Amino acid sequence: MAEERNFLIHPLYIIITLVLAGVTSLFVGFSVAYIYSRVQNGLPPVELPPLFFINTVFLVAASILLVRTKRAYLNDQTRTYKVLLWVVFGLTIIFLIFQIIAWQQMLEMNIAIAGSNLGSYLYVISGIHFLHVIAGIPFLGYFIYDARKRLVEPASVLVYLSDPDKKRRLTVLSVYWHFLDGLWIFLVLFFLINRLV
Repeated sequence: MAEERNFLIHPLYIIITLVLAGVTSLFVGFSVAYIYSRVQNGLPPVELPPLFFINTVFLVAASILLVRTKRAYLNDQTRTYKVLLWVVFGLTIIFLIFQIIAWQQMLEMNIAIAGSNLGSYLYVISGIHFLHVIAGIPFLGYFIYDARKRLVEPASVLVYLSDPDKKRRLTVLSVYWHFLDGLWIFLVLFFLINRLV
């Protein structure tokens, strides 16, 4: 284990803060552009396909289980920790598959990228979110691989569980996942409120 340096704020936390600030500004920009286009052109709001709501359940479940995953790590519950990592991974894959199906539902609802100005916003916004979920999968995969490789014998388990860098990286992964969850809920509520106004 490398010698731990003392930071006032660890660089990982600075990096994740900058990443999330950038992503937030991107989605706020698209949301404002959607409202502007809708008001400027007097267009009716876009209707969300039903799978967007089901996908919300998958993301919230993954986020809740990631909290339990971190708790299992902190409580030295290695078996639970490994199982929950796989469950979070599985829910994420289901979300991605269902999102592709949701885009097909949008086409069936005559919401096309080229055919509807506001529909294209929904594709772009949900597509960018989709890409950010995909970007998180390698990091989740790293934890699954590392846990499978190192949580096998008492000595390696002790080193793994007492590694402050591992705990920090798990915290950063959790923050990123919770952010994506909150962002998705914001997007669904944003388009729902636009339907009512």
